[in-house]
Amino acid sequence: MAAEDRLVDLEDDELARRLREAHRRVKALPAAERERPARRYLAICDLAKRDPERAAARLAVFLASMEDTPRAPENTLGD
Repeated sequence: MAAEDRLVDLEDDELARRLREAHRRVKALPAAERERPARRYLAICDLAKRDPERAAARLAVFLASMEDTPRAPENTLGD
């Protein structure tokens, strides 16, 4: 049972890492362009509490749509 719990934790860790990346990308947007992506991000975070699998799928689409968003210089990939 403990090994199975850890497996779920690893999936949660990956989702949390990707949510942090999405947050960084939204934060790097100019204020005038930030509102809609921020709302989408918050909706994904809320969904992650109830249905992590669906949230992960929506997050993948969200991150793909933000591919051209610049990263903040202090945030490195895998941070």
